[in-house]
Amino acid sequence: MIALPPIRWNADGLAPVVIADAATGAVLTLAYANREALERTIETRSTWLWSRSRGALWNKGETSGNTQRVVSISVDCDADALLYRVIPDGPACHTGAASCFGAAIALDGSDVPNGTTFATAISALARTIESRKTHPVEGSYTAKLFAGGVDRIGKKIGEEATEVVIAAKNADSGELVWETADLLYHALVLLAERGVSLDQVGAELSRRAKPTE
Repeated sequence: MIALPPIRWNADGLAPVVIADAATGAVLTLAYANREALERTIETRSTWLWSRSRGALWNKGETSGNTQRVVSISVDCDADALLYRVIPDGPACHTGAASCFGAAIALDGSDVPNGTTFATAISALARTIESRKTHPVEGSYTAKLFAGGVDRIGKKIGEEATEVVIAAKNADSGELVWETADLLYHALVLLAERGVSLDQVGAELSRRAKPTE
């Protein structure tokens, strides 16, 4: 058994884990670990966590291919929370986003929330998708989409577009944000599949934004 510093596990034997990008400092996700998950993380230098919904250990990237190499682990001053600094290979979020914390809350009443801007987030996601196309990882959902070509990607876009419309009819704006993010992710995959860049799309949007004569 690995010697660990004193950790105040909760009643379920768990501690929250903040996972951050070791290079940028960006927070990628918040999860939970028990003693065994922490020990496996130390042994393998790969992110191991405890899934509260499944009641089981899970290794980040085992099915998606979006792995994380752990470079350091810290315990907070109260010894009841952990920090994993990692080098991610692919997005941290199951939606395909680089971080699970993509929905910022405006603090100043402006239309643009504080935190990660849309342009920054979508550019980072596009780069990750392009990386999956160039260097496919076995088990990666994005790689599977590319393997299915335009037909498979297009089918998913149709499904996601329908879910966006359904979400728009509900009162929960969070659901609309979630489904829109899914639609944009699949649209980015389709652009990458056809070799169309975000700059090309941006140029067309700029053209449309110009006032008519």
